[in-house]
Amino acid sequence: MNEIKFGTDGWRGVIAADFTMKRVALVATAATQILADIYGKTSGSRTVVVGYDRRFMAETFAKKTAEVVQSLGFDVLLSESYAPTPAFSWAANNQNALGALVLTASHNPASYLGLKVKGAFGGSVPPEITQKIEAQLAQPSALASTPGKIQFFDPWSSYCEALGSKVNLASIQNLISQGKLTVFADVMHGAAAGGLSKILNVPIQELNSSRDPLFGGGAPEPLPRYLSQLFRHIRTHRRQTEGALRVGLVFDGDSDRIAAVDGQGNFLSSQILIPILIEHLASRRQETGEVVKTISGSDLIPQIAQLYQLPLHETPIGYKYIADRMVSTQVLLGGEESGGIGYGTHIPERDALLSALYLLEAIAESGMDLSQLYQHLQEQTGYTSVYDRIDLHLAGMEERSRLLNQLQTQPPTEINGQAVVDCLTIDGYKFRLADGSWLLIRFSGTEPVLRLYCEASTPEQVRQTLSWAKDWANQNQG
Repeated sequence: MNEIKFGTDGWRGVIAADFTMKRVALVATAATQILADIYGKTSGSRTVVVGYDRRFMAETFAKKTAEVVQSLGFDVLLSESYAPTPAFSWAANNQNALGALVLTASHNPASYLGLKVKGAFGGSVPPEITQKIEAQLAQPSALASTPGKIQFFDPWSSYCEALGSKVNLASIQNLISQGKLTVFADVMHGAAAGGLSKILNVPIQELNSSRDPLFGGGAPEPLPRYLSQLFRHIRTHRRQTEGALRVGLVFDGDSDRIAAVDGQGNFLSSQILIPILIEHLASRRQETGEVVKTISGSDLIPQIAQLYQLPLHETPIGYKYIADRMVSTQVLLGGEESGGIGYGTHIPERDALLSALYLLEAIAESGMDLSQLYQHLQEQTGYTSVYDRIDLHLAGMEERSRLLNQLQTQPPTEINGQAVVDCLTIDGYKFRLADGSWLLIRFSGTEPVLRLYCEASTPEQVRQTLSWAKDWANQNQG
């Protein structure tokens, strides 16, 4: 079995190989003890929230987790159904709990399950706490003389009410009811199923809403290769209703990541959505605060922050770093390239349903398609770019070590014919090139995968740079 190590958000493993009942019990025990040590005095709580998504056996592992927490003498709020991970983060904060243990593997392939640890404040615990949990795994634990109580709760009602209060629901509802806006929601067989309908209370077209632990043979990740059905629906609707507004919203497996499809059927990653959301919050909603981005975020993000005179902060990849910043300062928005976006007026947690509501509000109040809003921002800043990312699957962790050693000892000085002018190493290796483009090379925190990111001025430059990076990786794997 692989060692139990926390990645960018939680511990994940292949079901029955690494992710077993015995190991989940071990992690749940350690996590509960550390949550009590860290948040017990300030919260005065002895309660832990336990939730789950729609993955294979997720509710069974959640029940086991609840029983373990109970045996340690803590009370448990156990979800009565699947729900988005942010709903459990919300519950932890709203119910004054020590935190939440969520059984989910987010966007990972179907063979994976995982456990995310959320703090009493309503967000992912920072790295120093996950390190304490890892260290605690080797320590003995004793059962309590008096076990705690397990109580079931509805994770949806309070959460949906909170999200709905943050936007002008009437403006969105009116546009949909009048037939001026059609909303498609691809929930990718995941935990967002039914969520947008609960909040909006008007008809939308939800795709892939059934539970399918195999995720249609793909993975519940909001990437174009998994969205052929949504593309077909959008393009069919466009042919049938020219002139009307339409949007596709995409939610990952546990509904903490978002992507979108515009009215013409074009995929919009969070590199496009984050600038749109900053502009909407700062201009239409007149909100303020710091913009927090990860190092893989688009260079347009600082341009928009400067446009609205908003301070900017950059972090390593992983929403826990953004959450940590949100706890310590006033943040307007914190977002990561992979689709996780959170807001200072909410809990310090990425939340795809809230992002969806803000995007719908931006459409309703501007009367514009998402791509039109993005184009307007490009014109305002004079900055145009193209972004893409590819994941290169490695044969194993030995190849990962070999490539990492190559980056540490012999980093490239030229990439695709462009001189390297700077290298940022707060997370992976981000090479800024002479023509203003950049390439980021980093390793997944949960899988033997090399992630390659690039932003440049043309699609051809992006393609060529990523191709160069892929060739470099293949040549250096041995």
